[in-house]
Amino acid sequence: MADRIYKKRIIFPKGEQTKFLFVQIKRANISWSKLAEKININIRTLNDWKRENYSIPVDKLEKICKISGSKMPKNIKLKNPFWYTFKGAKLGAIVTLNKYGRVGGDQAYQKKKWYEWWNKKGKYRKTGCIIKPLPIKIPRFSKNLAEFTGIMIGDGGMTKGQITISTNSVDDRQYGYFVRKLIKKLFNLNASIYYVEGVRVMTIAVSRKKLVEFCSKKLGLHIGNKLKQGLDIPRWVRKNPEFERACVRGIMDTDGSIFNECHNIKGKKYSYKKLCIVSASPELRQSIFRILEKNSLSPKIKSGRCVQIEARINIDKYFKIIGTSNPKHLKRYYK
Repeated sequence: MADRIYKKRIIFPKGEQTKFLFVQIKRANISWSKLAEKININIRTLNDWKRENYSIPVDKLEKICKISGSKMPKNIKLKNPFWYTFKGAKLGAIVTLNKYGRVGGDQAYQKKKWYEWWNKKGKYRKTGCIIKPLPIKIPRFSKNLAEFTGIMIGDGGMTKGQITISTNSVDDRQYGYFVRKLIKKLFNLNASIYYVEGVRVMTIAVSRKKLVEFCSKKLGLHIGNKLKQGLDIPRWVRKNPEFERACVRGIMDTDGSIFNECHNIKGKKYSYKKLCIVSASPELRQSIFRILEKNSLSPKIKSGRCVQIEARINIDKYFKIIGTSNPKHLKRYYK
């Protein structure tokens, strides 16, 4: 990994850094977000500088002056990076000495007690601090578990120690919290939600080896690149029509879309709603097609990769028979 280069910092008198930035933004006649973009920083960093939470690196100050056509301010001091750490460490040492006396305690006594622990217990331990993987609730095969499996097929991924489900942080935010509740209900685990800065992505994640093991061995999901490993609806799902419908619901809610197909016939515009799922896996496409066909939804395969329901009467029937847990789809269909 490349070494990070730390620049010297500019220290303004109190209140002057804020005034300086407002003057520069006025002279440059640009927005705060545009200024942040031009000097290659996050807008949050610029906001912290405006509030004087942090000092400004000298190279960034030079860029700001160049953009606004100003000279470097005179009422400033130049400090080395981490100039404040010596001061903070010194104050911390004084507080510790006043509170505890000698820093670090009696080292001879600590060493003696460590040897006592080692001879009685430490040297007999055969494992590290984590003795065994943390447990999870093991659910039975059910419609909820089949829907979770569909969600994982659609937008899920697995490593050896973690499962993740990534979705749109704006359009699918409400659905993301549904997925989190479903994981809690099935496995009694609290999933974490992460947002990717600058990208409209929210990721629901659980780090638990036992969960990965269950998903891999019992549910038939794949660790790593699921497409290269023959992505398809697992056999245990295909044995039960209710499980099939729930699994397709999970796949459609994550990877499916509703869109308007427009035609212009003799100068008149026509628009039709379509329900579509696109997949690069031929096995998965055929399985979804078969389940939709079995439920009399008249699916079609378009462009070799898209399973589609076209007639409005069949899309209405889809929502009655298969259903959806993602409010986005209903909103797009009925607007």
